[in-house]
Amino acid sequence: MNTGLFLDLSNAFDAVNHNILLQKLEGYGIRGLPLLWFKDYLALRYQQVKCNNKLSTFRLIIYGVPQGSILGLLLFLLYINDLPKTSSVLHFILFADNSNVCLMHGSYNSLFSELNKELLKISDWFRANKLSLNLSKTNYILFRSHRKAVPQKTCKLVIDNIEIPQVNSVKFLGVYVDQHITWKIHLENVASKISKT
Repeated sequence: MNTGLFLDLSNAFDAVNHNILLQKLEGYGIRGLPLLWFKDYLALRYQQVKCNNKLSTFRLIIYGVPQGSILGLLLFLLYINDLPKTSSVLHFILFADNSNVCLMHGSYNSLFSELNKELLKISDWFRANKLSLNLSKTNYILFRSHRKAVPQKTCKLVIDNIEIPQVNSVKFLGVYVDQHITWKIHLENVASKISKT
């Protein structure tokens, strides 16, 4: 049995803690003047909101990386780069704010038991790094051959006492992946888009 857990981060780029980011950069060997440059790059940024033609006062930004630039994306990737160190048994696929966790096991019950233990570590990492999962958009797929029957659903995946729903297909990095990896749903979606144009 193989499972893929698709994690959705809430406001990922806006939630990056500057102090934690600077500590991580220092841990990666960025010290001295380069670290001061990054500190200066992140410091003293202000934002203002316009609503109903009224402007709010400027507020100091103490979280988040500037979006729309390569550097903002790079800083975010450096921020989450140590997430895979939380587990030696899980396989992580990190791409910006889309993260995927995979685990394979011969036993259905052992797969869920092991994954739930590892999810506790992942949850602790998110809490320590002041990031939060959007649990309403987080789900998992149990990959299997269409010839292989799945046991009656008795096992659950849980993060922070919230059950993660099982889905038959999910859109990941622009590609629809289904539980049998047939690409049928993805091809139907592409065909539908082509027929509209």
